[in-house]
Amino acid sequence: MSLTFGRRTLLAVICSVAVATIYAAQPVLAQIGHDLGVADAGLGWIVAAGQVGYLIGLAFLVPLGDMLDRRKLIASHLLLAAVGMVLAAVATQLWLLLVGLALTGLFAVVVQTTVAFAADLATPADRGRTLGIVTSGVIIGILGSRVLAGSLAAVWGWRSIYVALAVLLIALTLLVLKLLPADNRSTDATYGHVLVSLGRLFREPVFLSRGLIAFFLFASFGTLWSGLALPLAAEPWHLSSAEIGLFGIAGLAGALGAARAGRWADAGRANLVTGVGLALLAASWLASGQATWSLWLVVVGVIVLDLAVQAVHVSNQHLLTTVYSHQTSSAIGGYMLFYSLGSALGATATTTVYSAAGWTGSAILGAAFALCGLSVWAVSQRIRPKRDDEKFRPTEHPVLSTQRGRGVRSGLERIGAASPSGAIRPASSKARAAKTVTSSIAPPTAHPPNTSVTQCLFK
Repeated sequence: MSLTFGRRTLLAVICSVAVATIYAAQPVLAQIGHDLGVADAGLGWIVAAGQVGYLIGLAFLVPLGDMLDRRKLIASHLLLAAVGMVLAAVATQLWLLLVGLALTGLFAVVVQTTVAFAADLATPADRGRTLGIVTSGVIIGILGSRVLAGSLAAVWGWRSIYVALAVLLIALTLLVLKLLPADNRSTDATYGHVLVSLGRLFREPVFLSRGLIAFFLFASFGTLWSGLALPLAAEPWHLSSAEIGLFGIAGLAGALGAARAGRWADAGRANLVTGVGLALLAASWLASGQATWSLWLVVVGVIVLDLAVQAVHVSNQHLLTTVYSHQTSSAIGGYMLFYSLGSALGATATTTVYSAAGWTGSAILGAAFALCGLSVWAVSQRIRPKRDDEKFRPTEHPVLSTQRGRGVRSGLERIGAASPSGAIRPASSKARAAKTVTSSIAPPTAHPPNTSVTQCLFK
């Protein structure tokens, strides 16, 4: 399998369009409510329907990528998401709209299958850069969908948004089948085995620490983007919805940060980027918190926050797809559960805090989430198991255990082998990589004391 520029771009576009289906309703909720006769108190269900479907898909659909042809899986998910968009577009009652949005949210997890597929298609030296580009599509979809949705709704009404997204999803389905390579899988694992393997990831230190970082990372992200409209629409600014939406353009700078973070990850700096990114995230709230008197500081804060969030996000995914290279779909799907829960917490908490303590309170909340993530990162640096393979041994299952050696070997070849002194050097020889793998899965008595996978990942 190979990943050309055209294929990499296609994967990024898939992520952008798929994630847009989740967020497109946010700027036009009032228009939808007026058309369908939904009270303001019930508008929240329109956003929640897609999110609930998305959470279910993360747990039960994304792991399928570890056992099925992901080209066909991506194509089928895109097509089924398009069906959901069609239902939403023709809905004349709230229940049908909710069904359509929930169905679309369920299959919008094609984003995570796409990210895992991109990681496996990329060469070891180019994996981080590829993840950066593909993840850029996600942030463009999240922020760009709000601008596009507002424009389409103003001209043709809110239904035109879902019609346009359905057309794009169908077109992407055809392009996936035509342009992406087949993904023939050689595994005897059943769906039940894959789910058990996913569950066991939550007991592994690397996965758990990166998941908790993502939880606090996107709680801080959700605090900003779910609450920023409140101070901007209030005194002294009184900005309109369209004007508030323009702040999303500043957030697109995060896409640039994602691509650059991928290159740093390829150079072995993923862990350093995580720490620096979390520190910048906390610092960004010093500027964003001034929304009541300076719009320019808000713009600066938005740019820094989105750069930091995307840099950490890409670095997390790079490490997880390296360590768990034999089950990338499950690793990404499980990781994104933390993302979804953190985003939901941030979105819910910021409005509550704002009503009690104003935007200053929301800014303190966002900074606190960022500092919690930084603390998790700092603690993870101090974890040193008695033997490296105790920490980084891939999740096993009787059926999946045959993939273990291949997964560890692939991961070590991507991150390099460590010298006895702890310095990182490239794994330039297949024999050296094979020797390292053999030692990492051998019984304790055969484990060489100088091999340190921990140093490779957390240098």
